Amino acid sequence: MPERVSLQHFVQKMEDLHTDMTSGGLKHGEYDQRLARIIGELRDRKIDADRGDITATIADMESRGVITPAVKDHLINRLGLT
Repeated sequence: MPERVSLQHFVQKMEDLHTDMTSGGLKHGEYDQRLARIIGELRDRKIDADRGDITATIADMESRGVITPAVKDHLINRLGLT
């Protein structure tokens, strides 16, 4: 069984993705591909946190501008947090 993904690892990956996008290092399609890979990893390996912590972390990333409201909704839906 693969090791679970820590919540901090997830946040770091999303912050790195945001930094790469805002610095112009990624095109829109590349952002989507990397986001899909992150979501796939989370679904395959699971996050080492409960639903409430994951939801709060996603909301925090939105409030800090790391993700957009659309990405927040996408994460919540794809991770089955609705």
